[in-house]
Amino acid sequence: MKNNETRQKFIEMRAKGISFDKIAKELKVAKSTLIEWSKTYLTEIENLKAIEMEALQEQFYLTKTERIKLLGEIVERFRKEIEKRNLSDIPTDKLFDNLNKTVNQLKQEEVQVTFRGKGNSLEDLLEEAANTITWKP
Repeated sequence: MKNNETRQKFIEMRAKGISFDKIAKELKVAKSTLIEWSKTYLTEIENLKAIEMEALQEQFYLTKTERIKLLGEIVERFRKEIEKRNLSDIPTDKLFDNLNKTVNQLKQEEVQVTFRGKGNSLEDLLEEAANTITWKP
């Protein structure tokens, strides 16, 4: 029977999408054993895949939070540049177009934040409505 270290290495390799053939050669384990392990450790493999995907999304600004931050930084850079420019200048129009496009992208990332109230009384519902925040640029 193979040790836990070998199984853990298998889980890591499968989570990275490495084929059974390559894993079998590297770990010196029969392909049939690896197929059985893939069924047994499916949850662990899928969880590790999800963790690695999340890390990639963060690295390349693919998470919603990172996209909002990045778009917000771009909007600020456009605004600062526009403040320096003469509005009769033709490139300024292009700058405004880019600003408008970026703001529209940012609007698509809009998130509605709702704080839940304590109960269902009218007072609680009014309090809940007062605590509802919608961000709009």
